[in-house]
Amino acid sequence: MTAPRDPRRRGVPGPAGPRGDRRPRQAAARRPGERQGGSSGRPAQRPRPGGPPALRLGSPRPRLRLISLGLTLVMLIFVVRLLQVQAVDASAYSAKANVNRYIPVKLSAERGSITDRNGVDLATTVDAYDITAAPDLLAPKTAKTHDAPRQAAALLAPILGKEPADLEKKLTDNPASQYVVLARQQSPQVWNQIKDLKSALDDAAAKGKGTNVLAGVNREAHSKRVYPNGDLAAGILGFVDADGRGAAGLEQQLDKKLGGKDGKRVYAQSGGHQVPTGDVKEQPAVPGSDFELTIDRDIQWAAQSAIADQVRKSGADRGYVIVQDTRTGQLLALANAPGFDPNDITTTNADALGNAAVSDAYEPGSVSKLMSMAAVLQEGVARWDTHVVVPNRLPRADRAFADDIDHQTWYLTLNGVLAKSSNIGTILATEQLGKTKAEKNQILYSYLRKFGIGRPTGLGFPGETPGILARPQDWSASQQYTIPFGQGLSLNAVQAASVYSTIANGGERIAPTLVRGSRGPDGDFTAAPAPEKTRVVSKETAKTLAEMLESVVDDQQGTGTKAKIPGYLVAGKTGTSNRVDPKTGRYRGYTASFAGFAPADKPRLTVYCAVQNPTKGSYFGGQVCGPVYKKVMEFGLKALQVPPSGKQPQRLPVSYNPGQ
Repeated sequence: MTAPRDPRRRGVPGPAGPRGDRRPRQAAARRPGERQGGSSGRPAQRPRPGGPPALRLGSPRPRLRLISLGLTLVMLIFVVRLLQVQAVDASAYSAKANVNRYIPVKLSAERGSITDRNGVDLATTVDAYDITAAPDLLAPKTAKTHDAPRQAAALLAPILGKEPADLEKKLTDNPASQYVVLARQQSPQVWNQIKDLKSALDDAAAKGKGTNVLAGVNREAHSKRVYPNGDLAAGILGFVDADGRGAAGLEQQLDKKLGGKDGKRVYAQSGGHQVPTGDVKEQPAVPGSDFELTIDRDIQWAAQSAIADQVRKSGADRGYVIVQDTRTGQLLALANAPGFDPNDITTTNADALGNAAVSDAYEPGSVSKLMSMAAVLQEGVARWDTHVVVPNRLPRADRAFADDIDHQTWYLTLNGVLAKSSNIGTILATEQLGKTKAEKNQILYSYLRKFGIGRPTGLGFPGETPGILARPQDWSASQQYTIPFGQGLSLNAVQAASVYSTIANGGERIAPTLVRGSRGPDGDFTAAPAPEKTRVVSKETAKTLAEMLESVVDDQQGTGTKAKIPGYLVAGKTGTSNRVDPKTGRYRGYTASFAGFAPADKPRLTVYCAVQNPTKGSYFGGQVCGPVYKKVMEFGLKALQVPPSGKQPQRLPVSYNPGQ
């Protein structure tokens, strides 16, 4: 039985519902092979054979709304995060950024070397490191342990040779600090030990076994000053302080040029390690200049050995030996005893530091008589053979002056006065310099000044004394008589040597020098400025004085016979003076000295020796310093290959027969 046919036909409305509304029509059953049509009842298009199904484009508005919503959410997240970083958690993130920062590191300039005149190193620089640390990286939050400073100190102490408590104090004094020096001028071997220990701690930390408490420990290249010859020439060289700056001697005087100019390096680091890919900015350091001295290492060694031995034998406070080239004024040796080792000054007595040969002011005694004789001869008031009657006592001012020994009346030539070192004879000779006391004093004073007494030597050495020479109008009644024979004025050892070099150089004083020149970073050598020259006496006067000084050493009546050197003519003068005790300001003990040059006929070297307060054996200059002079002069002449003298000594008469 078939269903009743739908009375609705295409285009004919169906019957209305009970309320008059139209009911939705049910879809008509499709016939086989028929496509569902639209509301118009038209059959759907048939797909093309073998082609894709037809596409219907959707509306773009929903998609745009979805994308806009997504972008808005992303921007909102960024804004919220930015507010959190810059406002809410700013301090926390600032602290974290502190761990990852740029670190400035000083690039220390290499300090220049100091060599002797032959290029032998006297002071040089080797690789070394300052061991540093960043205490802020040892804070509990950063190091992830509460006692990181204590652990680090315990690990470093045996390597650095420091007390753990001292290191811990440095690491905890300022916990927020980014830089502290734990030890200075450590060898590369020390840093290698620390580096190996850091690597081991890093490996352990990577395996979860503890933390690397040495992460903030680093090294800073900071070269170490080394003096390869130990105490040789220490008084000249001086030393550097813990910061590598010159603290005494030439190290201090030439510090700016020796030190160069430090550079700077800035690099990124994180957790105590340099970031390999981080930016690095570097300003290179400029090395210091090298300096070449006038000193001869071998002659310096001979002088230093001789004076150290004599100071020990004499039980003296100290002593000095100066060796000077008479032709140029250059100092070939400047020795002090006792000395010190600039490589380790921590164990040195403070009294031995410095350079006493230029810093000690003392009364020279009879070696000063050469200047008095120079004035007498140059002014033409006497000749070498002028007769001088020397009594046992000479009353002047408020006292009676005497010689070093009691004697009958001596009948001496002026040459004999110098040879026998007579105080009374020297007073009598200098009294002829002027008609009045004031004139006589002024003339003698002018010669002393020209010889360099009472003014700087020209070395510019740290701690140098110019000596003491009062103006002639200020001389006391006794000074006008004691100054001619070397008491009542003071000088240093270099000044004393310069007096004899002046006579050896034909009467022209050449200011002493210690530096021959310098070599800058560019490798060019710059000679030191020429020294000042001053004409003191004529060549004729200087020649006569040299012959008179021969009598001091050669004549049996002379006081310097122990200074004789076989094959060479020696000109010299002894000195024995009362010594002012620096602690009490009163006379106590003696200063023994000897000064001279050789060969006397063609001078090449001046040697001056002084020993302060000898307490064992003799205290006379000829006995104490004569042998030192001989030993050093003999060595120097051989070292410089100076040929022996080709003349016989002049042997000027020392005395005369009053009956003739």
